[in-house]
Parts: sequence; C-alpha cells; structure tokens
Amino acid sequence: MSILIIAEAGVNHNGSLELAKQLAMAAKEAGADIVKYQTAVPELVISKFAEKADYQKQQTGEQESQLEMVKKIHFGFEQHRELKEYCDSIGIAYLSTPFDLPSIDFLESMDPPFYKVPSGEITNLPYLEKIASLKKPVVLSTGMSVPDEILQAVEVLKKGGCPKVTILHCNTEYPTPYEDANLTAMADLANLTGCEVGFSDHTLGIECDIAAAALGATVIEKHFTLDKTMEGPDHQASLEPNELKAMVQAVRNIEKALGSGKKEVSASEAKNKPIARKSIVAARPIAKGEQFTAENLTTKRPGDGISPMKWYDVLGCVAKRDFAEDEKIEL
Repeated sequence: MSILIIAEAGVNHNGSLELAKQLAMAAKEAGADIVKYQTAVPELVISKFAEKADYQKQQTGEQESQLEMVKKIHFGFEQHRELKEYCDSIGIAYLSTPFDLPSIDFLESMDPPFYKVPSGEITNLPYLEKIASLKKPVVLSTGMSVPDEILQAVEVLKKGGCPKVTILHCNTEYPTPYEDANLTAMADLANLTGCEVGFSDHTLGIECDIAAAALGATVIEKHFTLDKTMEGPDHQASLEPNELKAMVQAVRNIEKALGSGKKEVSASEAKNKPIARKSIVAARPIAKGEQFTAENLTTKRPGDGISPMKWYDVLGCVAKRDFAEDEKIEL
C-alpha cells in the first residue's frame, strides 16, 4: 500500500476561493493524493478572549484577536462544497478538517473517505464521540499530547464505532525546530496504540518527511502554499509548489527503495555478479600433473569459475591439463 500524501492547504488560501482552487491544482501537479483544507464556524471554535499563538502574532501582528483573524480566512459551507466540486473536476481528492460539530455534519453530507482529527481536538470528548458515531476511518494528529491522552482518544473513537485509527506523530509548533521533530517517536506510537502511524510535519524542509517514509509512515501530511511571503499565519512554515513536488517524488522514491524487507539478489544487480566477483585462476602457467598450491593459484575476476570460497578444496589437487596464466582453474 502506498504512503498517503496529504497536501495541507489549510487556510493558506487567505479566504479566497480562487486561491484555494489554485492550491488544489498545485497539489495535483505536485503528485499529492489529497489536498486538505479546514472547515469551521469560527465563533463555535474560538472564544473572543482567546489569544493568538506566538507564531500567529509574528505572522499577522497583535492588533486583532485570534477569532477575528480566523473569521477572515475561513470559508462558509457552500464555498467548501464548490471547492470539493472543483477538486473532483481536476482529479484530486478533497478533504477538510472539521473544528466543530456543525462542520462535522456538513462534511459528512459530502461523504468523505475518512476524517482528519487535528491535534487540538484530541481531548475534546463531544467532538471525538461525534466523529466516531459516523463509523469512518480516522487519521488522528497527536501534537501537544502525552500517551494517556492518545490512548483515551483512540479508545473513544474505537468504542464509538470508528473502524480504523491511524496515528500521526506531530509537533504543533510552526515551524517545528528539527531538534523537536522526534521522528523515532513514531515507533513508540505504533507500540503504544497498535495502530498504523504517520507523520504530520511542521518543519521547514522536506528532510523529515523523507525520513518518516523510511521509518514506516503510512500517511504524510505537509503544509504548502503558493508563496511563503504571503500574509497569513501558516505561509512561512509551508512548502511552495516546487518543494512539495520534490517532497512527493522523494517519498515515492523512498517507498520503492524500502523493498520487501528480505535480503535477496535483485534483478537489476544479478547481471553484475560474475563481473564483480572472483574465481580461482592460475597465478602463473601450470603444467598438467602439477599440484595446485597457494603460490601457483590466485583469485581474479570474473566470477564465473570456481568460487574462492572453495580455496582449500582446490589446494592439493592435481592439474588435469595445462593452464595458462589467468586461466580459470577446472578440477
């Protein structure tokens, strides 16, 4: 099964439906499997007293509240419906993360293949129960969480009817410092939950995504934008389209390179076996009847004669014919 690559457009459309469509096309051209957005009724998600995160303040200033910022960059339901229709028309899967119960109901009306639960909702019991009741697979991000919280969320989802949960290792800092990426925690999450694991990446480059593929991620999610210099909270920590394309290609290459997990001779290298290996040959001319010794034998390419691993089987034998220098020995 191929690694599922989710191109996270998020709110990098800045509230423009046209820009959101351009992001969908860029994700398709980069080779991503899914382009993902965010669906919310902002007033149901954020109180008027909620402060912005530090990274949001750095990118958008401190003049407006978090609620005011989010209201400017979220679509209404009908805009999401139009966006899904556009994604369908160009041949890339549409997905959106819901942040409140009405948004879950709306997205269910478009029959998504699975739900993506963001890190901030991992302790939101009513939200998790609602998602579970829809009995669809869930991809669960685990930023800012500890093992007990993750296990509780997985239990709620599975008990509520969710048929499959995939756990995404995640660090919820934008951008995530490399020293905090902690990629090897993916194995810990797999052991902890017994679920398939993946990686939701907020580092600046593509190195961590490539490494996650090598470490067994079944899903990789990465933010992207059309232009990192655009105004908005998430652009700077996102990939541009050419970088997203490079990431997708690198992940696909790693996917191929992982192979079967069994050490065996590949079809591509088999032809080089006799060229690179050696045979037992005459180190100098050897006359018929002469005994083979360490002095008159040596090992040289090609490897289509007697293997040097039979060196001691050959020593002491008698030459049945004359051998010229470098000629392969026959017994």
